[in-house]
Amino acid sequence: MTGRGARDSRVRRLLFVGTNRGPGGTESHLVSLAIAMANAGYEVAAVVRPDDVIARALALDGRIELHEAAFERSYDRRATLDVARACRAVHPDWMIGSFAREFWPLALVARTRRIPLALFLHVQRISRLSAPLFPWLASRFILPSEYLREWVVARRGMPRWRTRVLYNPIDVARFRPDPATRDATRRRFGFGPNDVVIGFAGRFERQKGVRVLATALEGVMAQCANARALWVGEGEVAAEIDATIAASPYAPRHVREPWSADIVPYLDAMDILAFPSIRRESFGRVAAEAQACGVPVVASRVGGIPETLAENVSGILVEPGDVRQWTDALVGLVDDATRRVRMGAAGRAQACERFSGPHIAAEFGRILGAATGRHDAPSTSAARRAPGRRA
Repeated sequence: MTGRGARDSRVRRLLFVGTNRGPGGTESHLVSLAIAMANAGYEVAAVVRPDDVIARALALDGRIELHEAAFERSYDRRATLDVARACRAVHPDWMIGSFAREFWPLALVARTRRIPLALFLHVQRISRLSAPLFPWLASRFILPSEYLREWVVARRGMPRWRTRVLYNPIDVARFRPDPATRDATRRRFGFGPNDVVIGFAGRFERQKGVRVLATALEGVMAQCANARALWVGEGEVAAEIDATIAASPYAPRHVREPWSADIVPYLDAMDILAFPSIRRESFGRVAAEAQACGVPVVASRVGGIPETLAENVSGILVEPGDVRQWTDALVGLVDDATRRVRMGAAGRAQACERFSGPHIAAEFGRILGAATGRHDAPSTSAARRAPGRRA
């Protein structure tokens, strides 16, 4: 189902709340989902921090009504009142939150105004102290992967019937293979037509595995004369990675770029995306975006990352932190152009099928519609279901 046909008749107005300072993956998720829901025919409004990343992005879409607020802390009375005023103006069928700082105030407003609340949980940050009360904050908790759903159910006692999985929506019309953009970007960086560009795009943090990738690339470049590297991002270990690159005998084959709000040209310039996280990522948005651009992915087999690709079809999974495995996997793809093309095409197909905005909007509408008008308690069958069984 796409376009207006995707809208559930029981749900018409949606109010997204996101006043966090960006940029970041959760901010990008809120923006893309709000736009996808507007495209699907819903009336969408949003409470946003004035002139910040989310506000600027949504302001470009004239269909989305914006209201202002700024949560500086969890118990911010002024911001909570601003959200309540937005609810009175919009009369939403559902309110949707994405940032932990705002969860408790949104729950207060939702219960006071009798508005169903859906909260997106993007990270594993439910403390054991708050875990017993946390499930009662919202009507539904939306998680970006089956991995995270299993974690909150098993490790924090979240009732399974309150949880649903919804993958990150990707704008596949924007994230797509573009030969002209690819050629222009590669010329800009001095990449030749026979060079194989291995890219990283994200935060330069220890847990993102950038040290592992830098070490593995030394071995790749020693074996493959046509291997190049494109690093895009900033972060706490950026200076360390820059120093490592500068000291490498292969330094001229590395290109280093700061983070950009538009990473499409960088993805289009790549032949392989490396996603070397050593921590348990909840999902892996950049892996889905790369596949939408027709770029095969080599990623860590950890957390929700495996759910972003079809193993050995659109990408390769490697044990996190294993430099030898990373080196071998990358060398194998650098040396096999036919496999790269095949994986890139498969990645594009699966991104369009599983992560496209219309597909995710239809699924989210189904989730909200199914929960609309229900009492905030499990059905008898759900209550009897074994705790570990998937709903």
